[in-house]
Amino acid sequence: MSGYQRILVPVDGSPTSNAGMDEAIRLAKLTDARIRIVHVLDGNLFGIGCETYVGDVLGMLSEAGAQILTEAKARVESSGVPVETFITEMFGERVCDVVADQANAWNADLIVIGTHGRRGARRLLLGSDAEQIVRSAPVPVLLVRMPEPKDVHQPASREDAQATAQSALAA
Repeated sequence: MSGYQRILVPVDGSPTSNAGMDEAIRLAKLTDARIRIVHVLDGNLFGIGCETYVGDVLGMLSEAGAQILTEAKARVESSGVPVETFITEMFGERVCDVVADQANAWNADLIVIGTHGRRGARRLLLGSDAEQIVRSAPVPVLLVRMPEPKDVHQPASREDAQATAQSALAA
């Protein structure tokens, strides 16, 4: 056996995340590696004043996170690669710190993560978990860029989606 033996893959269930997972599976098959899939429930999404709803929403996020991990694990298992999963809730931390901690705790050789490859103002406004992981990771990081679809309308940003939802609720 040679190369990477322990590949950590943060997932969120998005097509971009799935592209990262697919690349991790290909790499694991080439190097006889095992994969650990990590999902972080981001409690930082809730601001002050939302405390009444946090318990209900975290329960839903936890169920959704468990489903994301179940589907990702089945995908890896079907390829014949050994796999395990890890889920955690995060309050007051950054996703990149949780991923770095998991890489250390599990003795990962590599982190594989999908990225949108945003540039310019979109990256500044939306931030980049992938970029922060690259900066804080204790091991090499392989970024898998999701190709931009040709002649397809780009999905709305989180802020646009929230504004649309609030408008619908107000009507």
